[in-house]
Amino acid sequence: MTTEHRSVLLQEAIDALNIQADGIYIDGTFGRGGHSRAILARLSARGRLIALDQDPDAVSVGQALQQSDARFSIEHTPFMDLQKVVEARQLQGKINGILLDLGVSSPQLDTPERGFSFMRDGVLDMRMDTSSGEPVSAWLARAGEKDIADILKNYGEERHARRIARAIVSARTQKPLTHTVQLAEIIRTAHPAWEVDKHPATRSFQALRIFINRELAQIEAVLPQALAVLAKQGRLAVISFHSLEDRIIKRFFRDEAKGDPYPPNFPIPAHLLNPTVRLVGKAIYPSDAEIDENPRARSAVLRIAERL
Repeated sequence: MTTEHRSVLLQEAIDALNIQADGIYIDGTFGRGGHSRAILARLSARGRLIALDQDPDAVSVGQALQQSDARFSIEHTPFMDLQKVVEARQLQGKINGILLDLGVSSPQLDTPERGFSFMRDGVLDMRMDTSSGEPVSAWLARAGEKDIADILKNYGEERHARRIARAIVSARTQKPLTHTVQLAEIIRTAHPAWEVDKHPATRSFQALRIFINRELAQIEAVLPQALAVLAKQGRLAVISFHSLEDRIIKRFFRDEAKGDPYPPNFPIPAHLLNPTVRLVGKAIYPSDAEIDENPRARSAVLRIAERL
């Protein structure tokens, strides 16, 4: 059984795009189409929406929408290929808004076969795109203890990374690591200090998912591409779900809004520093009401920038 995916910060994200009825927009993370359908609701017959997703299940949902709405099209590709998709359609500098909703969707988490969740037993996979790449079980079968510890520490901010890595390496000599609950139990047993209201495997599973899907590298790649294809006054709206993602986005937006990297005390007027964006408002967080309805929204943050 899978739960229905609820698009986080739905209204806020759509408002952030400042949608023009005849504009061209990109939903870089289609998921199950919640944000895409809300964008389409604001477009005229001349407006266009291009969606991207690397998850074959999400693309299947998008293809059904594509059949019923001529304004919409979807590509099976990661969002780090955004610029290639735009250039293939000769739309450089004509995109009026781009939305990126990072993280994992509810169907991905709640489908045991995808291997994202330690709460449901399934094959230890964790790939966003199940048609390519290496499942996390294959990597864990060959990775060195130090490599595993580094991933858990750097991508999961797990304080007990070395201890957990040692337990994983020891366990795999007894039996291959093939299922999520199996790995979660190894981590639970090895973890010396549980956080209140948080499963001890939470940070480790996050780290492995981020690593196997190159999530942070994809974010770093797509942000400059987005600015390159946006029209003047086009908006880039990004929803992130943990500090590692948000740190990359916040720093990128800040640097692009600041412009050329002259020394702070260098006598250059701000308007001559060639900023590429202006920041639109402050970071937006889910309301208490949204978190009550959808607890998975609790860590979300939306940041918005406008192309100058």
